[in-house]
Amino acid sequence: MTVVAQPDVTVIIGAYEAMPYLVECLASVERQTLDPARMEVIAVDDGSTDGTGECLEEFAARAAMPVTVIRQENSGGPSGPRNVGLAKAAGRYVFFLDADDRLGDEALERMVAMADKNGTDVVVGKVEGINRKPPQSMWGKTLDRTDVFSSNIKFTLSAQKLFRRALLERHGMRFDESLWTGEDALFTMEAYLRADGVSVVADYPCYYLVGREDGKHVTKSGGYTLRFDSARALIGLIAEMVPAGPRRDSLMVRPFKVTLLPQFGPRFLKDTDEVRRHKRELAEPLLDAHWNPEVARRLKVHERLQLHLVAVRRTELLPDVLEFVRAGKQPAPVLENRGTSVYLGYPHFRSEAAGVPDWIYLAEPREARAVEGYREAAAGTFVRRAARRVRRLLRPRVAARRDGHGRVTA
Repeated sequence: MTVVAQPDVTVIIGAYEAMPYLVECLASVERQTLDPARMEVIAVDDGSTDGTGECLEEFAARAAMPVTVIRQENSGGPSGPRNVGLAKAAGRYVFFLDADDRLGDEALERMVAMADKNGTDVVVGKVEGINRKPPQSMWGKTLDRTDVFSSNIKFTLSAQKLFRRALLERHGMRFDESLWTGEDALFTMEAYLRADGVSVVADYPCYYLVGREDGKHVTKSGGYTLRFDSARALIGLIAEMVPAGPRRDSLMVRPFKVTLLPQFGPRFLKDTDEVRRHKRELAEPLLDAHWNPEVARRLKVHERLQLHLVAVRRTELLPDVLEFVRAGKQPAPVLENRGTSVYLGYPHFRSEAAGVPDWIYLAEPREARAVEGYREAAAGTFVRRAARRVRRLLRPRVAARRDGHGRVTA
């Protein structure tokens, strides 16, 4: 009897109406420099009618690696096919490949090697876009080992990562099939939080995110209520898994900035009064529970201002801010404290009627550095101030230990 070695990686492809993009997707799998004997493919045709299933069958017949094709009725979203594939995966690692995207030729070989070298549970490979703009902030350098608190990986929560399958099985992790968008963000954030380390491959394009000309990519579909469902789920996961404090606040930036903020951006100007009211009703409980100054200060001033106005129920002031930003106007800076504090004069700044507190307009150093005349406080300033406070507190104790002649007794 032939003993089949466990594959290093299972590539899971969920496909729905994926032609003709699927052709190049599968070709990128065949071009992998990883030995075909070290990989397997599980492809799930989710009720396609455009020849997707037949294309997968033809691929299975010719491919050098084992390929399993599953054809099922349409599930309505990407979670179902991914879960079906995950249930049948045998690889030490799994990689979720969207049927309209592509892998870099060396992607799987590099990512598996990275995980094996560092013992990490998730590998994030550099993403490049084809007719789409991918996330950028996390590709500064390759990282052998990091985590979601020490890097910008929280801003790439798509499912197209290498995951150690033992991690997923140990925690019973699956994609939430009740979510119609953002299901990958929930899954990936949980994996980041549970992982024994995350690696980042930033020096090689592992994944090509392809923008479909027919506009059928899942992230472009769905109404605004689905976005709030996604934000609510991700905020709930973070609140459940991370105790209150700076680490939780650093992660809350992601759902507030990426998912909630756009609902109160320029599109809000075009919304009907009814839609605006409904958006407020959906957002306010989330803001009441988790919006705080520590989350707010991690955003740019105008982003912070937009969400603050929603949080304090003053969205009647929001159109002025949105029109200002949409017009590309630059806020007049106000420098105070010898240039170490910069306030950006977006609409309603120091308006008594609006009552927005000054700190909402106070630029953090990363934004203030663009203002002429700004002087960044020296790194040791706060340490020196703290030391002075400690010395002041110690003085009475020293005085109390002097004898009647004013001499220190100890």
